[in-house]
Amino acid sequence: MTGLFYNGRVAKNSDASTYDHKSTEAKWAKIWVERGLYSTGEDYSRKKSYILIEFPYPSGERLHVGHARSYSCLDAVARKRRMQGENVVFPFGWDAFGLPAENYAIKTGVHPAITTAENIKNAKAQVISWGLSFDWSREVNTSDPLYYKWTQWIFVQLFKNGLAYKDEIGVNWCPACKINLANEEVIDGKCERCGAETTRRKQSQWLLRITKYAGRLLDDLETVAYRSDIKLQQQNWIGRKEGINIVYKVKGGGEVEVFTTRPDTNFGATFVVVAPEHDLARRSAKISQEVADYVTEALNKSELERLAEGKRKTGVFTGLYAVNSLNGEKLPIWVSDFVIGSVGTGAVVGVPGHDVRDFEFAKAMGLPVKRVVVAGGGDTSEIREVSQVQEKEGVMVNSGFLDGLDINQAKKKMMEHLEEKGWGKRTVAFHLRDWVFSRQHYWGEPIPMVYCSACAKRGESWFSRIGKTAPGDWKSAGWYPVEEGELPVKLPVVEKYQPTDTGESPLSAIGEWVNTNCSGCGARAKRETDTMPNWAGSSWYYLRYCDIDNSSSIASSKKLKYWLPVDWYNGGMEHTTLHLLYSRFWHKFLFDLGVVPVSEPYAKRTSHGVVLGPDGKRMSKSRGNVVNPDEVVSRYGADTLRLYEMFIGPFDQMVVWNQDSVSGVRRFIDRVWRLANEVIVSGRKESSPGFESEVGFLVAKIESDLEAMKFNTAVSACMEFVNLWAGARHEVGRDVLEVFVRALAPMAPFVSEEIWQLLYPGGGSESVHRQKWPDVGKQLPRKSAEIVVEINGKMRGKVPISGPNRDEDTVKQSAIESASISRWLKAHKISRVVWVPDKLINFVLED
Repeated sequence: MTGLFYNGRVAKNSDASTYDHKSTEAKWAKIWVERGLYSTGEDYSRKKSYILIEFPYPSGERLHVGHARSYSCLDAVARKRRMQGENVVFPFGWDAFGLPAENYAIKTGVHPAITTAENIKNAKAQVISWGLSFDWSREVNTSDPLYYKWTQWIFVQLFKNGLAYKDEIGVNWCPACKINLANEEVIDGKCERCGAETTRRKQSQWLLRITKYAGRLLDDLETVAYRSDIKLQQQNWIGRKEGINIVYKVKGGGEVEVFTTRPDTNFGATFVVVAPEHDLARRSAKISQEVADYVTEALNKSELERLAEGKRKTGVFTGLYAVNSLNGEKLPIWVSDFVIGSVGTGAVVGVPGHDVRDFEFAKAMGLPVKRVVVAGGGDTSEIREVSQVQEKEGVMVNSGFLDGLDINQAKKKMMEHLEEKGWGKRTVAFHLRDWVFSRQHYWGEPIPMVYCSACAKRGESWFSRIGKTAPGDWKSAGWYPVEEGELPVKLPVVEKYQPTDTGESPLSAIGEWVNTNCSGCGARAKRETDTMPNWAGSSWYYLRYCDIDNSSSIASSKKLKYWLPVDWYNGGMEHTTLHLLYSRFWHKFLFDLGVVPVSEPYAKRTSHGVVLGPDGKRMSKSRGNVVNPDEVVSRYGADTLRLYEMFIGPFDQMVVWNQDSVSGVRRFIDRVWRLANEVIVSGRKESSPGFESEVGFLVAKIESDLEAMKFNTAVSACMEFVNLWAGARHEVGRDVLEVFVRALAPMAPFVSEEIWQLLYPGGGSESVHRQKWPDVGKQLPRKSAEIVVEINGKMRGKVPISGPNRDEDTVKQSAIESASISRWLKAHKISRVVWVPDKLINFVLED
């Protein structure tokens, strides 16, 4: 019986040969939280390290093994950096508003405020049981009015600066979730949440002018250390194109403006196409039933349907013509659904000889095709097939003053000519569209706006009241932000929170909440009943972690200056487009307001790979392949879960859950426990020089691998070291054990703490997690080798073996535990082993 003391607390281990993970982990989890072991102060003299993981949705499904992978790996980094003396903040919270929580409430029939609180309680217990070193004094909850007061405050500032506006637009409607979706939330024509087919409908929506920040969002990617594929996702979604807006006069009055990146081909223009949303389409629809019918049908389609590859081009002639100022030719104006109103100017000029999409439309509608660019051979014959369309380099023909120039020279000369004549203006276009911000659901932050119909009739608005013109082209009459002193606008408690079939928010039925007074004229007015999307609260939560209790601002400028930017932000790849883009946009806006001290929120962004089920497929209840992390913790321990999640494979790659390997990790922990107890009982203080060297190199590798996200090789190195140790027990003393336990502690905190307290019984030492990271600067040179592993005489891999003892048993055990070798041994029995010292081991298997 061994007595274990920790600041007056006593625990007992009944058997040094058996590690009791249940009692040990429950004990330390409780002590760490009670003592606030990982609470972080603002010691501005110390080097700070802000490590952030995406906070989860408390949806009722609890946290899964994907969460455990991200959290455990970044937790190991946070623990190591603390031991290295850095002032680490590693906070946690709950993305509590939005569809996941509301859908769970609808499913259970229990109010979302109740289910969210219960789900948070359960998930928090999970997180604590995993031994994650979060600073619970900084916990946030986006559904807390004290938190979303500031989410609403940010919206008010966006409105006052012309970046929040309301417009009637075509939206994506999910009939299952009964919610309008932003374009980014529709994947392959389906709702990203539930998978239902979406439809299109017109509805008045709040939008945020993220497009005003498109250039900065793109350019500033060069200032941050994002993983290359993450950066590419941002770049592609923003999608900058440099070109020119060309203005064509319309016969009968008016004009049409088109954006093009290829003005050099303008002599080859034979038609213009406008989007169904375009003013010219609406104008034509008033006098042509054919156009009106086509526009109605087109607007009911999703953008994905309209832009689908291989889709047959359709359209209708408006009866209008544009005039090409270069040659005076009339260009018929068509309406087609392949042109999107919110992209560019909502109109394109058709040059079918040099754009495949234009060629397909021209052939479908029987429009002429002209060739104005030829390749090296100078082929000027009629273009009859898509394969003959010349989209690449070439020389200009049939183009007047451009003839004989290559396309790059011609582009430059044409741009100069169009600008000189006043027919065009250079510009930059982006794929990025304004952010559809309204949601007609209950469980979200109320949008803090009030509409006064009396003011609207008089043309008055918040902007006119303060003597300003409303930015942009939207009609702001009647709209007023809630006074900042009246924030938060609290979400009222309702009985019916289910979405409505009409698309209106359930809040619209709460008369006593909706009806209010206009701050402009005092007349009766109505609150906005739309709520914010779940993206809202997650766009700035990392700021609140810096100053959780501040009641007068988002956070104090002094604390923000110290902690920002976030040093390392990790999350799922599914959030590296939208969430990352939205939070960067809000941050840049707050930077412009002087609220935050830096223009980018995250210095580094990484993502982890998905954990697949044992069958190699995505985990789902319907497949019956879901791995419950709580069951793993109960059976094998949290340290096993953590180490396995690190060991399972490269952090950024998709991996498959393997139950046999989970058991192998638990055997490793048991082995560490027994070997450590042997050293403690033996009283041996000093180790052989060879093992001092080995543990030094192990520490260096762990330190390097954790920072490089090579978590699997860090765990593998620990296993190899323990194999060496097992083969030479008498050569390891207390000195090496202490170094090893400190190095293991970031990855396996519970067993490391238990061993450390056995080394210092009676409360003789603070927690292992408050010890200094081992200094390995003076370790001896290391001896190592790679042993070839054969199965039935065929080479199947190599295992690295280090240290003074490379005996057959140690090498055999290392090979068997190696992930690359164990798969060849599975379901086979080893009949004999051929051992060539320091060179080769061959496993001969029974037939």
